[in-house]
Amino acid sequence: MKILLAEDDQILSDSLSHSLRKAGYAIDCMLTGSDADTALTTMGYDLLILDLGLPGMSGMEVLKRLRARNNPLPVLVLTAADSVEQRVQGLDAGADDYMAKPFELSELEARVRALTRRSNGGASTAWKHGPLTFDQVGRMATLNGEMLELSAREVGLLEILLQRVGRLVSKEQFVDRLCEWGEEVSNNAIEVYIHRLRKKIEVEGIRIATVRGLGYCLEKYPENLPRQSSPATPNS
Repeated sequence: MKILLAEDDQILSDSLSHSLRKAGYAIDCMLTGSDADTALTTMGYDLLILDLGLPGMSGMEVLKRLRARNNPLPVLVLTAADSVEQRVQGLDAGADDYMAKPFELSELEARVRALTRRSNGGASTAWKHGPLTFDQVGRMATLNGEMLELSAREVGLLEILLQRVGRLVSKEQFVDRLCEWGEEVSNNAIEVYIHRLRKKIEVEGIRIATVRGLGYCLEKYPENLPRQSSPATPNS
């Protein structure tokens, strides 16, 4: 999951980004409204956390421009002003949720999880793919009930594949969703991560297919397959 955080308070921005990175998200941070608007027109994100009091271009204007482009990206608005009128304005402009400062980091993380679940079409905190289960809250995976030892990159790859079961994901899309602004991850590195993930999750019925030159696809799980034992979990 990749989040754009638009917050001009450097201390708060650093605190939020540190907390969300620990939770397994890739974070791009912007301190001005114009920079946030540029990022939204050039990069792909799963969520926007938006302060309304941004310099250069207000957060409200960033939100209006986002919706004018028919971008359905979930938006969590942050503001120091907690008036009913401002909440109504933000929601009417297209915000999906609202938090007034100050707030608890644990609540913000819970709202982030809820918004990303909603955007993926469900309220469940766990995704199931045959004997494979992915817990969005704990960001952990189990296979036949046994915990899998996955690196942060492998967790990110698995999450992306589970979001798009049966659909092709290019190496470029993996890089876009896994990496932060300015971070360098090569296509060869994606191949290595996919290879490691395959060794840990592929049992009968679970298969990451390679479409040569195009990308990867987590195939739909066949019905009526018996449950298999988990493979040995090698070190990553």
